[in-house]
Amino acid sequence: MAGHSQFKNIMHRKGGQDAKRARAFARIGREITVAAKSGMPDPAHNPRLRSALVAARLANMTKDAVDRAIKKASGAGSGVDYVEVRYEGRGPAGVALIVEALTDNRNRTASDLRSMFSKHGGAMGETVAFQFDRVGAVRFAADVADADTMLEAAIDAGAQDVASTAEGHEILTAPEDLNTVRDALETRFGEAQAARLEWKPNLTVELDEEGAAAVLKFIDLVDDHDDVQQVYANFEVSDAVLAKLSG
Repeated sequence: MAGHSQFKNIMHRKGGQDAKRARAFARIGREITVAAKSGMPDPAHNPRLRSALVAARLANMTKDAVDRAIKKASGAGSGVDYVEVRYEGRGPAGVALIVEALTDNRNRTASDLRSMFSKHGGAMGETVAFQFDRVGAVRFAADVADADTMLEAAIDAGAQDVASTAEGHEILTAPEDLNTVRDALETRFGEAQAARLEWKPNLTVELDEEGAAAVLKFIDLVDDHDDVQQVYANFEVSDAVLAKLSG
């Protein structure tokens, strides 16, 4: 399993769920605002906004919260102007990380993240994107189809790869094919749980228990920053180590 997916699975089992939920709402709301501002306000003609609204619905955000986020895109009730920023660097155990953020203050965000990297034995600023591939990722619940059916449909839709597990189906595409593949699969299986561009590691680092614990703690810290939207890392953890960390 990729480090990013493992991180999410492990951290969801840990405490602070109310805080995590509030953080998720804030993150989705910011994404809705940026998506609405960057394209048409109609989700049918704005794939990014459409994906953000799906995420809001799955997270059980209220309609009022969604409406407020959309209104911010036109400046109604807020003078905040978010910009998209990507940071790269190495964290504990030499793990490569890509951090995507939406911020209204580049200097503050960069300073905060640089301090986090430094305090945990890492360094922000080193170029690591070559250790990742930019891909489109479409996700469906496991019960929409069996693995063979999803694989066949994904191939027909033009996808590059499919991974089906008990947790769901992940379909990978070339970045430019994301919307086309998503639309084709949604015609057959209904609304996707997520459809967005992501960074997938092409070179990974195998971590022992100590290294994995340090990396997960660091990623959790970065992920909790108000401006951070997504964190991607290039580590692998064995099932034995994963079981210990999840205990």
